Amino acid sequence: MNPPAGSSSWREGLMSSYDEQCAEDFRRIRHRIEPYFVDLRTACPYGLPFVATFHQAMLCPIEQRVMELFLAAGYRRNGNCLYTMHCADCAACIPIRLDVREFRPNRNQRRVQKKNVDVVCSVVDLVQDRENLDLCQKFLARRYPQKNNTAEGYYQNFFLNGIVDSRRIEMRLAGRLIGASIADIGRNWVNAVYFYFDPDESSRSLGTSNIITLVDLCRKWGIDYIYLGYYIREVTAMSYKTAFKPHALLEEGRWRSYRS
Repeated sequence: MNPPAGSSSWREGLMSSYDEQCAEDFRRIRHRIEPYFVDLRTACPYGLPFVATFHQAMLCPIEQRVMELFLAAGYRRNGNCLYTMHCADCAACIPIRLDVREFRPNRNQRRVQKKNVDVVCSVVDLVQDRENLDLCQKFLARRYPQKNNTAEGYYQNFFLNGIVDSRRIEMRLAGRLIGASIADIGRNWVNAVYFYFDPDESSRSLGTSNIITLVDLCRKWGIDYIYLGYYIREVTAMSYKTAFKPHALLEEGRWRSYRS
């Protein structure tokens, strides 16, 4: 298999003992949970010319280890729903993660760190408040101005949930909120759910700064893995994810590490 665009070499090797254990544990529970999953077909949310099939289920609160197994198997969270893609004519959505122990920032990422040295980050409870709603709405209106795309909808149907422990990492400049990251947090994993920021501060590369901040927090907390959602080659806005190296892509049922 050829490496994806933006990743010039990859390390095959054997599955790590961690991934082997996760795969084995997930197989043990999959037969019990699969009857709760259904297929939902809709237009591709990423703009590709295919019908998207979400294989999904609404769940009650689950143990953080169970969520870890879902993430390691390539699932994502949307509100109280866990899903994976079962599209018949497309396999563009590739789960991507970072191993915090191995990641090293490149020159541009170090430059972004220095550029944002005046930004203060804090971890807070995930609640729906006016300040964050206003910033999220400004972000959506500028970047994704689709009909009925509202901050209230994102919070109520996407961010807030009752199945895992979620937090918000806020970025402030002289006390003003300029960015916020929604993240699910477990003992050995962080699931990066969404990031929104002030479009007027785009020169700060806050998306890159957000991932570096998550890495720093994970090292502080002793967490090894950050799940960054999907990488889609055809979606230019996602290309920044592969700039973080080494990263791993879930391809053909196994996590492959890309180092350059």
